[in-house]
Amino acid sequence: MRIGLTGLGRIGAFHADTLLGLPAVDTLVVTDARPETARAVAERLRAEHPGSEVQVVDTPEELVAAGLDGLVVATATAGHAEWIRRGLTAGIPTFCEKPVAGTLEETIELAGLEADSSTPVHVGHQRRFDAGFRRAREAVASGEFGFVHTIRANTHDQDPPPAEFIATSGGIFRDCGVHDFDAIRFVTGREVVSVYATGSNKGADYFSEAGDVDTGAAVLTLDDDTLVLMSTTRYNGGGHDVRMEVMGEKGTVAVGLDHSLAMTSAEPGTDFPRGPQKWSFMERFLPAYQAELTAFFDVAAGRAESPCTIADALEAFRTAEACELSRAEGRAVTLSEIKGL
Repeated sequence: MRIGLTGLGRIGAFHADTLLGLPAVDTLVVTDARPETARAVAERLRAEHPGSEVQVVDTPEELVAAGLDGLVVATATAGHAEWIRRGLTAGIPTFCEKPVAGTLEETIELAGLEADSSTPVHVGHQRRFDAGFRRAREAVASGEFGFVHTIRANTHDQDPPPAEFIATSGGIFRDCGVHDFDAIRFVTGREVVSVYATGSNKGADYFSEAGDVDTGAAVLTLDDDTLVLMSTTRYNGGGHDVRMEVMGEKGTVAVGLDHSLAMTSAEPGTDFPRGPQKWSFMERFLPAYQAELTAFFDVAAGRAESPCTIADALEAFRTAEACELSRAEGRAVTLSEIKGL
C-alpha cells in the first residue's frame, strides 16, 4: 500500500517507524509544516529501514495528489480537522490521531461530514487494540463476571508535558482523560449519562496559569447505573501507568496489572511487581499501535469498517467536555447538557 503521513513530530515520527515495520506498506510519502523536518526524518527512515521507499513532498496538495491508498494524520491538534476534510474531499481513507478537532462544535461538524461520505475515517484511540482492554471487553460482553457495578480507570503520566503543550491542550480531561472515556465505552458498550469532576495543582505553575490542573478525578454514571471512578495525573514518577479494573457480581478483571506496574507494594515479602516499568505511552502501547495501523489498512482496503469513527470520538469528547464543565462549576453535569449529533 502507498500511505501518506502528515506531521513528523514525536507521534508522527513514531508512526513512521511503525508503518515501515508493517509488511503492507510499500511506500511512505511524508510531509510536515517544516520541510526541513520532513527531509531529516525521511533520511533517518531510509537509513534505519533499508529497502523501504520513503518519499517527501512539500505541500498538502502534493500529498493528497500522490496516489495514496490511505492517509495518516499526526500533525498538531490544530491541523487535524483540515486534514480530515482534505481526506474526505479527495476520497482517501484517513487515520487521524485524537482529537479530530480542538472544539466540540468542529468535532460535531466533522462527524456530520463523515456521515455524509462513503470515505472512512479511523480515529486513533489505540486502547481499543490493546490485548488487555480487548480481554476486558470480551468478559463484559459474555457476562463472565455477571453484572458490572464499578469500574476504576486511570491514566497517570510519568512526567508532565511542556508548558507550551499544556497551553493549547484543552485541559486534562480533553487531552488525557479522553482515552479513558473512549475505553470505558469500548469495554462496556454503555454510554455516560452524568459526571462529577474535580482537579488540583501541586506541580508546576504553568498548569494553573493555563487554567488547567495537573491531577483530575471524576465519578461517571453509565446508562445502566454502573459507577466509574476515573483519575488522571501528569506526575507519576514511578512510570507510565494506565489501568482499568472492571468489577462485577462474580469477579473482577484488571487491565495493566502485570510486572511493569508503576508502583511498589507495601506488603512485606511481596515481589510484585518486579518491573521493569514502562516509561511512556508509546512504550506501553507499542503492540496496540501496530495492531491499530494494521486494522486501518483493512479499513482503507474496504475489508472492514472503521473501528473508531468520528462519531465514536465525539462521544468521548462530549464526556471530556462535561468533566471540564463540572470541574469549572463544581457541580454534577449530565451529558444531555452537552451538544451532540
